[in-house]
Amino acid sequence: MLTIFGRKTYGGFCDRIARRDFLTIGGMALGGLAMPSLLRAEAQPWSRGHKAIINVFLPGGPPHIDMWDLKPDAPREIRGEYNPIKTNVPGLEICELFPKLATMADKFAIIRSLSDSSGDHSAYQCMTGRRPREGQPPPGGWPSFGAWQSRMQGHVDPAVPPNISLMYRCSHSDWGNSGDGGFLGIGHAPFKVVDREATEKRKTDSMTLQGITLERLGDRELLRTSLDRFRRDADSSGAMDGLDSFSQKAMGILTSSRLAEALDLSLEDPKVLEKYGVDDPIFERDGAPRMTRNFCIARRLVEAGARAVSMNFIRWDWHGGDGMNFVNSKRDFPLLDIGLSSLLRDLSERGMDRDVSVIVWGEFGRTPRLNGMNSRDHWPQANAAVIAGGGMRLGQVIGQTNKYAEHPVDRPIKFQEVFATLYAKAGLDLNVREFDLRGRPQYLVEPGNAPIRELI
Repeated sequence: MLTIFGRKTYGGFCDRIARRDFLTIGGMALGGLAMPSLLRAEAQPWSRGHKAIINVFLPGGPPHIDMWDLKPDAPREIRGEYNPIKTNVPGLEICELFPKLATMADKFAIIRSLSDSSGDHSAYQCMTGRRPREGQPPPGGWPSFGAWQSRMQGHVDPAVPPNISLMYRCSHSDWGNSGDGGFLGIGHAPFKVVDREATEKRKTDSMTLQGITLERLGDRELLRTSLDRFRRDADSSGAMDGLDSFSQKAMGILTSSRLAEALDLSLEDPKVLEKYGVDDPIFERDGAPRMTRNFCIARRLVEAGARAVSMNFIRWDWHGGDGMNFVNSKRDFPLLDIGLSSLLRDLSERGMDRDVSVIVWGEFGRTPRLNGMNSRDHWPQANAAVIAGGGMRLGQVIGQTNKYAEHPVDRPIKFQEVFATLYAKAGLDLNVREFDLRGRPQYLVEPGNAPIRELI
């Protein structure tokens, strides 16, 4: 989906545009490699060396006990249908539906004892480290993780926003929310580069850019001509003068001729894309689509200069229907296996794994005991995450739950401790304070939340 200033404000953008949403290109175009590819780097060894975080949110609450914390000795109504398999790290086992990840467990760590999930069906805690509605947030709200990176470290490349969102807008809106700039300001909010595919009722007015329809985005020359004409028209009309500095900078990015180059998939090594599997752009109910190549896009955005990339992947809320937890996981676990393993291998092979941290998690875990429909319900008492890269000490399990994966019994970990780790590995000083809109000092994480010692 391509949108210029929204459907109803096209042509009158000096006064009425939304500051951040005036142009978005959906990842559905060309197999998910449309606008995000604008910011891809040329194929070359990792040379920028900047620190970055890729935050992969699994909307809906993925079942920790079926993925990363299997209990094969528990009764059938708890252990479920899957068996653990050995990995290349002695003593570390994961679900049998993750065979690719099992061969590279030395490249990630599993946190099995996330203990303070809020229980909300929301990306908020995974994007900010803060529990929704806990305490009194500062005026303007809490910044997302990428907003902190943008504020404290700035741009790597002036043409590339430091904080980029690949989060699709979901029908359940809290699953597509990558956070914002909070009290740090809108200039540090995530720059959104994907949007939801047009629904049936909007297909007749799906967007065009100077005559370029979604179906014709693959026409490289036509797109370049359209972009050049759009920019000339905006300049000659004086419209660019009516935009604030943020919007002018964004306009420069989005009307660059590099966009046309990025849309040419022949410039991407087919063998690289093949590793990431095939995208499925269909939204299932209220979740995100199965866009496995967005893992590749996230890596390319970092190569281009992004410091923070957030993305949502699939829909993991499976407690309804007869056995849907296992029906859906047989389909979707392998997709996560393909996407995540390909990303981690790419980061390693390109020498990026010491600079780029990856976190994969959902808002809470799932009930250890199966419900009456052979599925699992919401369970904030225990949660799990996979963390990788950043030069961390990997190939280990951190924390432990009891024999039924009901709650942590060893090394409980908080979301803010995870973010403290990610921030520290990204080169941010946890002792630096910023002042909110009332002049009160605020920190990246609340004092007392230190990086996870096993990983540092």
